[in-house]
Amino acid sequence: MATEPIDLEVAGTCTDAAGSAIGMPQLCDAWFGNQIFWLLVTLVLIYFILSRIALPRIAAILAERQGTITNDIAAAEDLKAKALEAEVAYDKALADARAEAGRIVDAAKADMKADLDVAIKKADAEIADRAAEGAKAIAEIREGALVAVKDVAKDTAKEIVVAMGGKADARTVTAAVTARMKG
Repeated sequence: MATEPIDLEVAGTCTDAAGSAIGMPQLCDAWFGNQIFWLLVTLVLIYFILSRIALPRIAAILAERQGTITNDIAAAEDLKAKALEAEVAYDKALADARAEAGRIVDAAKADMKADLDVAIKKADAEIADRAAEGAKAIAEIREGALVAVKDVAKDTAKEIVVAMGGKADARTVTAAVTARMKG
């Protein structure tokens, strides 16, 4: 492949004596005018594309995101306020529940005390009845014992008098035993 010679009128001073390009063609000062023109055309075209199409879309997306963020922050503040209200309501309900539980406990204690008082009165009445029955039974036993002691004393006195060689009549022995038992 043979290299074609570069036209000196087009290339200007960017070629050597043999016609070969020296260095990078972008840096050739003979082409700067042409390169600057196309650079400006390209920059103006990119500016119009960005300013008319891309940047408005980006601005709309950023505005939408900002609106969403603002709405989310407002919703979060509303939820925070509702959470604080719910916490206050929960604390109030908890305090009310504790107070109600205290009232229930106090009422239960009062009911148990009343039931206990009734049971104690009933037990005291039963004890008093049984004590009265016991006292009556003891009195009956005492009376029976006194009668039995009197009978035994009479029989013993009669036997002693007979054993001593005397004659014991029932009236004399009864009078003696009765007089002795009185004191």
